[in-house]
Amino acid sequence: MTVWDRPEPPARPVPLDRERIVAAAVALADEGGLEAVSLRKVAARLNAGPMRLYGHISTKQELFDLMVDEVQAEILPEERPGDWRESLRLLAHRTRQAALRHEWLADLLGGRPALGPNGLAVTEAKLAALDGLADVDTVMRAVETVSAYVIGAVRREIAGLRAERATGLSERDWQRASGPHVARMLATGRFPALAKAVHDGTDVDAGTSFATGLDWVLDAVATRLTRPPA
Repeated sequence: MTVWDRPEPPARPVPLDRERIVAAAVALADEGGLEAVSLRKVAARLNAGPMRLYGHISTKQELFDLMVDEVQAEILPEERPGDWRESLRLLAHRTRQAALRHEWLADLLGGRPALGPNGLAVTEAKLAALDGLADVDTVMRAVETVSAYVIGAVRREIAGLRAERATGLSERDWQRASGPHVARMLATGRFPALAKAVHDGTDVDAGTSFATGLDWVLDAVATRLTRPPA
């Protein structure tokens, strides 16, 4: 029986339910990352005994599953655009925005499909955007491809933000500090393509990079979409 199917015990003597437990866990993760989340720390946040949480959640992994599902509710738009590209683009950008609000989400995206109600609704929205535009296998591969890009791009951006905090150097500061080493390596002539990218490429912010890459992925998906025979 999954955590979604298992009934909760009575909420006494201290009022306790999964909604409160998950809200406390999300708050802890927002403050200190996933390493700040444990059943003991969540119980302390709720002024409840740790053993009481086991009546609602059996394992830490179940707690993480519930946390992800809670945040997935932020990804769902109130209305779905009629165009498939706009639908997938909107879901992608909302996923990025949710991850920037809850950086720990980047560590839990991917892997096995999310089975909570909000996670299933997000998957339904992605599949529904392409429903009828190609055979079901093509639709599934297209959704997987877009999701893989979004997860990879979000994880890279979050990793950069964490590096800034860990080193105390902004992206610009890090580039200036690394500049002499990079210049010496490029001067060897061993990396001509990289030298061209460094000297002639346009530096863009993370949001622009994400949007551009996403459009290219959607362009690729479009070439695979052909309505199946009636």
